[in-house]
Amino acid sequence: MTHHQSMLRIVLLALPLIFVSTVSQSDAQDAEATAGISPRVVADYLHAVIQADRTLYATHVVSRMQDTGTVMASEGWKKRNALPLPAQMLLLSGLAVQEQGLGLQFRLASLWPIYERNGPTTEIETKGLEAITKDPSQPYTAVIKRGEKDYFMAIYADKAVSKSCVSCHNTHILSAKRDHKLGDVMGGIIISFPLGAEK
Repeated sequence: MTHHQSMLRIVLLALPLIFVSTVSQSDAQDAEATAGISPRVVADYLHAVIQADRTLYATHVVSRMQDTGTVMASEGWKKRNALPLPAQMLLLSGLAVQEQGLGLQFRLASLWPIYERNGPTTEIETKGLEAITKDPSQPYTAVIKRGEKDYFMAIYADKAVSKSCVSCHNTHILSAKRDHKLGDVMGGIIISFPLGAEK
């Protein structure tokens, strides 16, 4: 079991401790004010693990391997015997977690996605991505509905943490924005999980 998986398991064990009596779809503060572990705290824990893994992969694996000429990171990594790009690694990790059926989801999204599928999928995601672009110091939070179930959603600013992030977005033929610099907000990490214990 990887460090990422074990930390994720610890955080997921905390999810059933979140108790929400009545939650409106648009008011995340109601969810945060209830007994138990705050959904915002759980989201912060998850984000800390996701962001640490991504940053370490981008700086200590991708950048290091490319700087030494050992191996390159490439969008077409499967065909080119290369490393996945940091964004691809995060997306792959999010898909692997989603397949576990826990209700937890996370992904990258941007107002300037290279591929349309990585853009916002709802009005609330658009609003959240706009908010964190203006003020990346705080996540945008909301309670959303999927079917009959309430989910807590948090969107955290995703900044360019390595030269490979900046280079990919600034040179990609499909990129809508080509003036990113290290440290710029390039999009957001969207995390969501069900409120209350799973039955």
